[in-house]
Amino acid sequence: MLVDGRGVPLSLVVTGANEHDVTQLDQVLQAIMVKRKTPSQRRSKHLCADAGYRGKRALEIIESHGYIPHVVGRRTEADAKKRNPTKKARRWVVEVCHSWFNRFRKLLVRYEKLERSFVALNHIAAAIIAFRKVKLNVNIIYG
Repeated sequence: MLVDGRGVPLSLVVTGANEHDVTQLDQVLQAIMVKRKTPSQRRSKHLCADAGYRGKRALEIIESHGYIPHVVGRRTEADAKKRNPTKKARRWVVEVCHSWFNRFRKLLVRYEKLERSFVALNHIAAAIIAFRKVKLNVNIIYG
């Protein structure tokens, strides 16, 4: 899953449980649904990832998609936060998005037999999560 700075899902790929995230990195970066405008500066797109993406191949994939990789381990980020308490932690955004997906009980335990049904339900959940993050001038009650 790829999320923006607020935790809103931009891309997701569903695989089997025995697939490592790094093997799907290229597919996730290609499957982005919300395209960004071309940045004004040549290299102003940043991608933060955890230590599992430190490998040479993963960094090459990140850079080939035009991102500047920020691959930081848990301890390194905690040390930086201790030195500067105002520094915003970056690791929580993907975890909070997983938490939002877990609120859709139909997705929490996979009951769907067909992969396309499960993928479609995940995309509907991602659309609902993204819609809830849009700032609107009207008062909407979420059910």
